[in-house]
Amino acid sequence: TIKPFKLEEVREALTEIGVRGMMVTEIKGFGAQSGHTEIYRGAEYAVNFVPKVKLEIVTDASMADQVVETITKAAKTGKIGDGKIFVLDVDQTVRVRTGETGADAI
Repeated sequence: TIKPFKLEEVREALTEIGVRGMMVTEIKGFGAQSGHTEIYRGAEYAVNFVPKVKLEIVTDASMADQVVETITKAAKTGKIGDGKIFVLDVDQTVRVRTGETGADAI
């Protein structure tokens, strides 16, 4: 997950290293920052969930470290809420249109 205003910067950085696609989902969550307060029509409200952007990127294992490093550099503000990166193994990939599998489908 990253801060929404960092999405374009992260996308550009990933494109530069050869990432050809990603899925983006607008989500809400909380972590160390535990939300915040906002004032609306003179009243203060607790906002328990903070807007985030979830990126899903599937890449060859040989590029995984470079992708993580690129996202980390591009998304970092140095403030609480910069996000987290989870690296998972993908057992199988199939391109629906062509039936390609494995690395050919990425």
